[in-house]
Amino acid sequence: MIICGIKLTHDGAVALIDNGKLIFSYEIEKLDNMPRHSDFSITMEKVEEILSSHGYSLKTIDRLVFDGWDSWDPYSMIANAPKEKLSFKISLNEEQSFVISDIADYGHFVTDAENILKQENFELTTQNLTYNSYKHVASHAFSAYCTSPFAKQKEDSFILVWDGGMPPQLFYYKYQENKVENLGPLFPFIGYMYINFSQEFEPFNLLQKHLSVAGKVMAYIALGKFDPVIMAKFKEIYAELNEDAEDLALNIDLVAIITAEFIRQAKEFSDNEKIEHANMLATFHVFLQDLLIENLDRKIKEYPELVNNLCFSGGSALNIKWNSGIRNSGVFKAMWVPPFPNDAGSAIGTACCEMMISDNIRALDWSVYSGPGVVENNQEESAYLVNDCSLEELANILFEHNEPVVFINGPAELGPRSLGNRSILSPAVSPDMKKVLNKVKGREDYRPVAPICLEENAPDVFEPGYADPYMLYEHIVRDSWKEKVPAICHLDGTARLQTVNKDQNPAIYELLTHYKKLSGVPLLCNTSANFNGKGFFPDVKSVMEWDKVNFIYSNGRIYFKNESAYAKRLTGTSHIKSIQSV
Repeated sequence: MIICGIKLTHDGAVALIDNGKLIFSYEIEKLDNMPRHSDFSITMEKVEEILSSHGYSLKTIDRLVFDGWDSWDPYSMIANAPKEKLSFKISLNEEQSFVISDIADYGHFVTDAENILKQENFELTTQNLTYNSYKHVASHAFSAYCTSPFAKQKEDSFILVWDGGMPPQLFYYKYQENKVENLGPLFPFIGYMYINFSQEFEPFNLLQKHLSVAGKVMAYIALGKFDPVIMAKFKEIYAELNEDAEDLALNIDLVAIITAEFIRQAKEFSDNEKIEHANMLATFHVFLQDLLIENLDRKIKEYPELVNNLCFSGGSALNIKWNSGIRNSGVFKAMWVPPFPNDAGSAIGTACCEMMISDNIRALDWSVYSGPGVVENNQEESAYLVNDCSLEELANILFEHNEPVVFINGPAELGPRSLGNRSILSPAVSPDMKKVLNKVKGREDYRPVAPICLEENAPDVFEPGYADPYMLYEHIVRDSWKEKVPAICHLDGTARLQTVNKDQNPAIYELLTHYKKLSGVPLLCNTSANFNGKGFFPDVKSVMEWDKVNFIYSNGRIYFKNESAYAKRLTGTSHIKSIQSV
C-alpha cells in the first residue's frame, strides 16, 4: 500500500511509504530556505511535483493520512482554556485552496480507555477526498518504534513520549498482537517546561518563545554549576505539588497548572536567595533528568514480566544528556531514539500508524538520508570558481587550508541535526575553529560544535565512544585528545558525537579516512549548513549568496572564492585548464 503522511503544523512535512519502505520525507523547512519549524505551507501542486520526482503521483496514493493536532496552547499553559476546533487551509495551487477541519487530536493526556493506534476516518465531500488521521502522540510513538531495531527483531518495547504539550507518557507495544497499552504519565510536568522555566532566567528571559531555545539551554548549562541546595528546594516544591495532585483527577489542564506553579515558586526562591541564574538552569536540568530516570525505574518495576526495551520520542528526546542518563541507568536492556524524535518525524510517524493498521507491517525500511536532493541551478555572476574534486582532494584542502567547507551532497538528512549531507565541515585541531564556526553561523560563543568521527576510532577519542550515527547521546572527550581536537570540546568536556561507518555514509567515511591519513585525526567539526533561522541549504547557489566560506563541495565539485589562496595556487599550475567560471 502507498501511504502519504502529512504534518500540518510546526515542523510540517510530507512523507511517502510504499509497502513498508520509506521513499522520502520532505520537511518544509528544508525546501527553498524556509524558516526553521515551518508549518505545512506548500501547495498540493508542489506535493505532486515532489511525488513525480520519485515516480509517484497523488492518484497512485492509497491512503492519505494527517497527523493529529488541536487548539490547546502549551506555551501559555492557561488552565481551562477553550478548546476550539481547528481548521487548516490547504492550497491546491496559487489560486485555489480547501479547508480541513476534522483530524485526530493531539493526545495530551491519554486515558486507559483510549487506543492511540485507532484509525480515524474522515471525508471532505467538497473535494471528493477521504483521509485518515491518528493522534499526534501516536506519530511520535511509532516514528520511534517502527524505525527501531526492536521492530526488526519482532520484539515488544516500552515507548516513552515526552513532547511539548504533554507530560511524559509511557506505553507498551506488543508486537505479536499489534496492540499498544497505555501505562500512564510518569509525572505532571509538560515538555515545554524546559523552555518556559529557562525563559524566567537570564539570558533566555530576553528571547522570544521559540522551539530553538531548548537546544541553547542544553549548551548554556555548561556555564553553571549543580547546587545541592537548589536541588533540595526543587524536590521540596515538586513533592508538595505532586502530593496535592494525587488527591485530584489529573488531566492536561491540571498538569499545566502544576508546571506553571513549580516555575513560579522556583523563580521566587531564586529571587529571594539571589541565586546565580546559570546555576538555577544547570541544577534544573539535573533535577528533571533524575525525576525522569527515577520515575521510569519505578514504573518499569511494576511490570517485571515485560520486555524492557525502550523507545524514546518527542521533543525531549533531543536532549543528549537525558538520553545518556537513561541509557546509563541500567533500567533498560536496550534503548532507541530515532534521529527525528521531535515533530520533524511526525509525517513519517502518522504514515507508520497507517502502515501498521492497513498493511500489518511493523518495521519500516528506512534511511536517514531520505530528504530533498540537492537542487541543480545556475550560479550566475558568482564570486566563485569551480573545479572537479575527489574526496581525497577535498581532504587535502581541509588539511592544508584549515578552513570550513560547506558540504552539500546527495539527499538531505531527516530530523533537525546535520549528519554529513548538509554540513559545514572543518578541521578540529585549532582552538579558534569553534569561534570561527559560531561567528559564521551567527551563534552564541557558548554553543558547542559537534564532531563527526570514524566509527572504528570513536572509542579512542571519546568515552564511551559507542556507535552514535544520529548524534543523540553525550560523550566525554578523553584527556589525551582534548588538546588535539579542542574545537569539538564543549565547556564541560563533552561532545555531541556523530559516528560514521562505510555503509551509513560512504562519502563522509571516505573523506574522514583520507583526512585521517594526512592528519592522524579521525574526525572533523560538523555543524549544520543553513542561513540563520532557516532550514538546510537546498543548493549551492544559496551557499554562495550566504557568502561566509571560501569552499563549497557538492557532488564531486569544489566551488571556491576567486580571491582565495586555493584559487591563487591553482592559477600557477596546469589545473587552471579545468577551472570554470561559475
